[in-house]
Amino acid sequence: MKQRIIVKIGSSSLTSASGGLDTKKLAGQVRALSLLNQQGYEVVLVTSGAIASGFKELGFKQRPRTIEDKQAAAAVGQCLLMQAYSHEFSKFRIKIAQVLLTRGDFLRRDSYNNALNTLSTLIEHGVVPIINENDTVATGEIRFGDNDVLAALVACLLQAGTLIMVTDIDGFYEGDPRKHKSAKRINQIDRITPAIIEKARSTGSSVGTGGMYTKIKAAEQAMTNGVRVFIGRGGDGFPYEEILAGSGQGTYFGGSASERLQRKKQWIAFHAELKGSIAIDSGAVNALVEGGRSLLPVGVKTVQGKFNQGDVIAVNSLDGKIVGKGIVNYSSRKLKACLGKPLKSLTPGNGSKKPEVIHRDDWVELYVEDAVS
Repeated sequence: MKQRIIVKIGSSSLTSASGGLDTKKLAGQVRALSLLNQQGYEVVLVTSGAIASGFKELGFKQRPRTIEDKQAAAAVGQCLLMQAYSHEFSKFRIKIAQVLLTRGDFLRRDSYNNALNTLSTLIEHGVVPIINENDTVATGEIRFGDNDVLAALVACLLQAGTLIMVTDIDGFYEGDPRKHKSAKRINQIDRITPAIIEKARSTGSSVGTGGMYTKIKAAEQAMTNGVRVFIGRGGDGFPYEEILAGSGQGTYFGGSASERLQRKKQWIAFHAELKGSIAIDSGAVNALVEGGRSLLPVGVKTVQGKFNQGDVIAVNSLDGKIVGKGIVNYSSRKLKACLGKPLKSLTPGNGSKKPEVIHRDDWVELYVEDAVS
């Protein structure tokens, strides 16, 4: 079976320090990616650089700050990016496809599945999908915030073996190596702790939007779905084959495919918009967490928010800790009407074919400290 590799390339690896597309850098990246493709890997590219490539074409001297100017620069820069990628990949007889996504595409189950089907079909036909955030239409509410996050979500969606995040720093250091020359690189991280997150620095370049903090958070998300992550230097001069062999110039973050969630549960856990929440007693918590059972109405004590059957809600303990998320089989109105009632007392008029509040197949257990409501 071919190994699926997601490669995320940041703006600084594609553009000049002052902005504008650097065709030599891009050509080097394409050469390195093409070699992976020729070796039989399924390559998916998540690219940054649209705004950085386009703002000079609009006459801006530096990266724009307003939403309107950024979106205009992205519209121009995306054309330049794809034109350059198409030209370079054609030298290796590799076909490419442009895929633009927003956070909203992951929130909705139908568009989430459509994105999966489209990307899977492209890969099956030997096409390299080139993915970027749809900056020209994305608003603050539906933005990923950085393509590191987008790359992690794509890696989980496609159940990739490895996510490679290319940056201009060779991995994760105990301190910022640009400020502290004595800072040491950590070569392998098996678990991302609060201390590691605290050490991460948001040291983005003048042409990009992300820093090490966003990469660490993206790695954390990918790892929860069994994806191995590499953060460091890659491309021309830093071959991807060396990265995959474990000798790359950067930091590796462990991941086991045995920990991978089913795609439906990935969507529930990481993408679906929460429409409300419920609080359950300790007996129901034990039944869900320890017993592996479904959630019954008798264990539900409070209902917050207005939701319909089929929505995703958060499930909290009575002391305010989140236990998990799931697809609810009752509207908030009907659930309130049957709070604390045993299963056998419910009538067919409860609005659901399933008497459980949340069936085990529609449930994802989470380990977070603060409740979500």
